[in-house]
Amino acid sequence: MDNPFQLITDVFQPEYRVNLSIQGLDGGIMLTLSNDTGVVAKRWISAEQRNEPKRLRRLIQSVQFGIAIEQGHSAMAILTAMTRSDRLEQPVPRKNWHGNQPQLSAR
Repeated sequence: MDNPFQLITDVFQPEYRVNLSIQGLDGGIMLTLSNDTGVVAKRWISAEQRNEPKRLRRLIQSVQFGIAIEQGHSAMAILTAMTRSDRLEQPVPRKNWHGNQPQLSAR
């Protein structure tokens, strides 16, 4: 992983505006995702999470999962899709639904 800030930005744009701000001397940052309706998610990222690729991937998936739940998507469908994917960018639940199954797409 070359640049954790770029990775975070690439995962969440263009769907969200990404704001990463340094919050303290310990190297922690605040991730704020917003869209036209306001703040969608806000998450503290420690220096340890930011600098360790596996922890950063889990944190990003956690944010994606939280957003999907807030949007009313099925937690079980999202977890199933997330565990089947080895790539960070897949799957990302989208707002379009067909029946009870979420439409998943890569970024």
